[in-house]
Amino acid sequence: MADLNLSDNAKKVMELVEQMNVLELSELVKALEEKFGVSAAAPVMMGGMMPAAEAAAPVEEKSNFDVVIVDAGAQKIAVIKAVRELNQALTLVDAKNLVETKDAVILANTKKDEAEAAKKKLEEAGAKIELR
Repeated sequence: MADLNLSDNAKKVMELVEQMNVLELSELVKALEEKFGVSAAAPVMMGGMMPAAEAAAPVEEKSNFDVVIVDAGAQKIAVIKAVRELNQALTLVDAKNLVETKDAVILANTKKDEAEAAKKKLEEAGAKIELR
């Protein structure tokens, strides 16, 4: 861990966070956002601050997406199997917990074609999926 001049309490929290799995971290972020009324999303610059020439520039098409399970549907076992096929690093328990978590990110920052293929696979298994 880089020396960031953290307090002892902050160092303890960092050590605990380092030991958490992806699902636990996701749940922690959601809980912190709700508890303190904040968002972990990166801040966005105000559009009114851009010069007129830049404002007229064409918007780039998004090339990377997060694959998010909105609803696992009635075929949870099939969806769990599909999730494990997509992310083989997940244990059966982690995959099950992800499938049962609302708005769980299955694949993050994935290229468009891979994200669409994953979405198709999960939808065929019975899940409702969004690409964000």
